[in-house]
Amino acid sequence: MSLNRDAFVAVFFLLLCAVMFVASFDLPPPMFGQMSPALWPRIILVPLALLSVLLLFQSQRNPADNEKTSFSDWIEFNKRPFVCFVLFFLFLVTMPVAGMLLGGLAYVFLTLSVLGGWKPRQLGLHAVISAVFVIGMWAVFTQALGVLLPEGEILRVY
Repeated sequence: MSLNRDAFVAVFFLLLCAVMFVASFDLPPPMFGQMSPALWPRIILVPLALLSVLLLFQSQRNPADNEKTSFSDWIEFNKRPFVCFVLFFLFLVTMPVAGMLLGGLAYVFLTLSVLGGWKPRQLGLHAVISAVFVIGMWAVFTQALGVLLPEGEILRVY
């Protein structure tokens, strides 16, 4: 068995899934014929465990090269994930002012643009995707489910 980073990550997530699955048995039983509170955690844990097993097999079949890279190369390689984390942090910080609807539109559009490119045709596609999915999610939660999402100071919708 080759021990590379992917193998360590896969084993870590397999152990985490096992611990969390066992912990789900300690959740209180449902009352009045309701759905068990352990159902949703288990629905998430089973695919995560299966994907971890797949990652473990893949890490053994195609072992990654153990070439050492410098810190600056690592930062350059992971620049886009760092930018996405910063964008998400900014989304959370500006939530009281922009609200869920406007902040979500800006966050999804900027994240898609960082990951997908800044050409005019791509920007149009990113705008359409952002509008459809964020407004659709907002409508489902606020109109259909009656959940009050943060509206912010800029746009008052309630």
